[in-house]
Amino acid sequence: MKEYQKITIGNIRVPYRPKDNPDEAAIHKAASFLNRKTGAAPQNLQIAKKSIDARKRAELAFVYTVYAELDVKPSVLAKLESDPDIKRFTEPELNLTHGTTPMEHRPVIVGFGPAGMFAGLVLAENGFRPIIFERGADVDERVAAVERFTREGILDPGTNIQFGAGGAGTFSDGKLTTRIGDPAIAWVLRKLRELGAPDDIEYKAKPHIGTDILRDVVKEADRVITSLGGEIHYKTKVSDITAKTVTAGGTVVPYSVLILATGHSARDTYAELLSKGYLIEPKPFSVGVRAEHLQEDIDYALFGSHAGDKTLGHGEYQLSYREGDRGCYTFCMCPGGTVVPSASEEFGVVTNGMSTRARDGRNANAAVCVSVKPEDCGGTPAGAIEFQRNLERCAYRTAGSDYTAPMQTVGDLLNGTKGTNYSRIVPTYRDAKVTPCDFHDIFPPFVTDLLKKGLTDFGRKIRGYDSPDVPLTGVETRTSAPVRILRGESLTAPGHPGVYPCGEGAGYAGGIVSAAVDGIRIAAKIISEYRV
Repeated sequence: MKEYQKITIGNIRVPYRPKDNPDEAAIHKAASFLNRKTGAAPQNLQIAKKSIDARKRAELAFVYTVYAELDVKPSVLAKLESDPDIKRFTEPELNLTHGTTPMEHRPVIVGFGPAGMFAGLVLAENGFRPIIFERGADVDERVAAVERFTREGILDPGTNIQFGAGGAGTFSDGKLTTRIGDPAIAWVLRKLRELGAPDDIEYKAKPHIGTDILRDVVKEADRVITSLGGEIHYKTKVSDITAKTVTAGGTVVPYSVLILATGHSARDTYAELLSKGYLIEPKPFSVGVRAEHLQEDIDYALFGSHAGDKTLGHGEYQLSYREGDRGCYTFCMCPGGTVVPSASEEFGVVTNGMSTRARDGRNANAAVCVSVKPEDCGGTPAGAIEFQRNLERCAYRTAGSDYTAPMQTVGDLLNGTKGTNYSRIVPTYRDAKVTPCDFHDIFPPFVTDLLKKGLTDFGRKIRGYDSPDVPLTGVETRTSAPVRILRGESLTAPGHPGVYPCGEGAGYAGGIVSAAVDGIRIAAKIISEYRV
């Protein structure tokens, strides 16, 4: 009986040729290479990773990693592995250890964003039947609340783009890129596929789900957790966190372990934890604006005359400029997307970006942000939160106090002028409900100064990025949590046994995947200590 070993072969370059099928070419190159090296016919070849090398428009190429299965002698396999581009492959699994301490009360999770969701999935799949409290509504009611805010300017502080099923990521591009290098990433991607995400998230270099599909993924995660005995209570805000209980929707609920996965906008929870003696420190974050370009302009700048070819897809970018210890960078770039109203507090304006799976909107958008250091905010957690809040309220007042957003063209910002309205590029925030303003009246000088330098530098890297008619809409303040809830080696908050700060809101993640991985890490720690 043949015993096949699964391997990956990387760095397979396929030059871009219009109307060719590069996936087929990559599979053929991998098969031919392995056959020459081993004399065996590889089986079950599949795409493992795929990216576009667009550094030179005249030399566009796809770069692949391919899975293959081989039936060869161990000595042949060992020789193959001497090539740094060839590695053995093992299926992603969570290697959990199980503890022996009885769990008196069911685990409680506060928040059903990526961290709370994946902590809940892992606990539920291992028999722990978690109780999850989410202050916002379920997916369908949440979509209705966001659409009402977008259309009518009526904000629901409990259910919005920040709060509700799936967390802030539900209203985003569903990006799955991350800078961390954790083995659990592959498990997260596989689990997302099982929950209904597209197959290509496991092999694209810049995977995304799309807001429209992500909503169904969140619904399926809910169904799985509840089918395994877990509970999810929406529109249920948690308060009065004590050593043994929380108050959820007016009901006192005991817990043996408590996972705080509140997200980066739960400012009232931060205030309560500070009042209860939790150790919280300010951390760096970023603020800025959303820049919008015509997607066709970005595509042409990156792909030249090949722009529009479906094989290449839409152009994406990630840009940065540094001056001393402060940086300006693009964040959460949404091809064919929309700038969305993301306030969670009354009398504040917040922007974010969103796109659907098709990414078929007219504009591309991305946050252009400047780093903020703790000392810029007085060096305290309360100061960091107030820094964000003050910008949001100033933006609200400047634009007319009706959730219209302030907008300034790149030309006005760079030239120190104001009042120019949009023209060629129509802002997508609430169907162009924007007011021309001067961001110098909203941001402190260190932000506007570096924004101007960053935009100028980005214009040298992508032609037209700093065109005078590019609209900038603000303010982008919720790029990450401005604070970190400290935790020790046990992953619990010092002085608060059984309480696990988790995810982006606790300051330990930055995006869907890293938050999910942190949720898994906390769940695994709990499972290693307790038994059902």
